[in-house]
Amino acid sequence: MIDRLQVTHLRNITRADLKVAGCNVFIGANGSGKTSLLEAVFLLSRGKSFRHHQPKRYIQHHQAAVTVHAALTDATTLAIQKQLDATTLLRLNQNTVYTQSPLTQQLPTLLIDPSSMDMLEQGSASRRQLLDWLAFHMKPGFHAQWLAYQRLLKQRNKLLKQSRHLSNNQRQELSAWDKGIANHASLIHYYRQQVFNDWQPYFERCVAALLPRYAGKISLSYSAGYDADAPLDEQLAERIVQDLQQGFTRIGSHRADIQVYWRSQGSSEANAAETVANGTVNGTASNASPAKAPTALKEQAANVLSRGEKKLLITALKLSQLPLLLADSGLLADSSLLSDKLLAENRSSIAAKQPTDEEALAVEGTVASKDIEADSTVDITGFTPIVLLDDVTAELDDAAIQVLLSTLAALKCQVFITSLTEDILPMLQQHWPDFKLFHVKQGVITRQD
Repeated sequence: MIDRLQVTHLRNITRADLKVAGCNVFIGANGSGKTSLLEAVFLLSRGKSFRHHQPKRYIQHHQAAVTVHAALTDATTLAIQKQLDATTLLRLNQNTVYTQSPLTQQLPTLLIDPSSMDMLEQGSASRRQLLDWLAFHMKPGFHAQWLAYQRLLKQRNKLLKQSRHLSNNQRQELSAWDKGIANHASLIHYYRQQVFNDWQPYFERCVAALLPRYAGKISLSYSAGYDADAPLDEQLAERIVQDLQQGFTRIGSHRADIQVYWRSQGSSEANAAETVANGTVNGTASNASPAKAPTALKEQAANVLSRGEKKLLITALKLSQLPLLLADSGLLADSSLLSDKLLAENRSSIAAKQPTDEEALAVEGTVASKDIEADSTVDITGFTPIVLLDDVTAELDDAAIQVLLSTLAALKCQVFITSLTEDILPMLQQHWPDFKLFHVKQGVITRQD
């Protein structure tokens, strides 16, 4: 957990030196610099900003570099310096390191902010990053495979852009790269699939908490980005003409995706009936008469839910990662995280904000036509996940915020929250009686006692 955070020359923050706690809330007007503090923590953890990739966009005007330094409660120190030309200096315990991964491992950071509330409609990159963040922290071999894959993919794409006609030597070179890409892709898919299978139950429980009306109807689907049942190098060879025309590699691990699907009631029965109708049961021929399957609706959740419900769904996607990460590390005492008793309590508290049965049926027809606590708290003795909540009150209603805060408090995460007003303070007081309050104005941060 971060004990002290120092930020220099980040946007309008000339210098900040903060003694922080388990929960920290930053109150200020738009443009005051409160989001920049979250950006600093994210930069230290991920090596990049969540607002702009170019350092010159977030380095303070007339300054050569931005620096973020953190001292953890276990005496570990981390530091990053980004210069205008994107040169990066990294230090861990006063020693220079040459890759970002050691800092990322020490400081796992999860961001929930307004810009992520459209990830269901955006391209696959942001959804794939959710899965890869888990794989990085849960599977020690994943990162090396991912880096090797990216290096070979970059070389392959560079060659594809050079010419639409390859010489024999270039084809041999490409074939060697494709075999390497296929080997790495196979392992990447293996790690991703394992993490995805573990993630799904936690996601379903978070959906039951935040969107109780849709419990059992919303599920995740993972696609590898290629046909995982066949060697990727063979598939690449079959598509080489089209790849040369496009100038890039169109299939592979870099095209993997996570989709969120909504199913109407009766989908499982419909699938069973469809199996019988196709004449097979468990892979063997069936003599049963074809049964008429009831109408089963499967639709991307983004096409079914309202904007407010989509915000809750995206929050469930991110929030469900934390108990999985802690359970994998042996730091979560209760792997179910969300007790059935408290799930039931939350369903009643949110029920008033959910559509009526008639409204829900109307939604299904439209598709056809076109406080949660852990059963026991956790004393984390290893790393502590950092959760950054940017302007969460503008995106979620009070009931959803209570779910979010209750879960984070039970997991013992360190939380950094920004807000325009102090309306969130009573809710924070319920879960973190000793939270620290900071006021931010024109880049100056002051502690409010």
